[in-house]
Amino acid sequence: MPRIIVLPHADLCPEGAVLDDVATGTTVCEALLAHDIEIEHACEMSCACTTCHVIVREGFNSLPASDDLEDDMLDKAWGLEAQSRLSCQAIVTSEDLVVEIPRYTINHAREHH
Repeated sequence: MPRIIVLPHADLCPEGAVLDDVATGTTVCEALLAHDIEIEHACEMSCACTTCHVIVREGFNSLPASDDLEDDMLDKAWGLEAQSRLSCQAIVTSEDLVVEIPRYTINHAREHH
C-alpha cells in the first residue's frame, strides 16, 4: 500500500505525519481525514471549491490527470503551484506521495467537519 507523507502545517499537522495504510483508489482528502488531519473541504469533496488544495511535492506524476473542472477551480486557489491539486480529486495510486497543505485558503470562515 502506498503511503502519504504530510509536511508540517502549523494548525492541522504541526509535526507532519506519515500515513502508512492508504488504500489505492482513495482520494488524498479522504486519507487525510481518515487519519485525523482536518483539512478543509467546504464543498464536501464535490470539486466546487478550493479549500482542500494541496501541493504534491513528490509523486505528482503518479496521480491521474486533473480534469477541466478541477483545473478551473485550482485557478482560484491561494498559493497555486504547478504541482497543485484539489485533494478531493487526487486519487492515490501505487506510488508514495509527499503533500504540503498550504498555510491559507480562500475560505473566510473555517467550519469544523
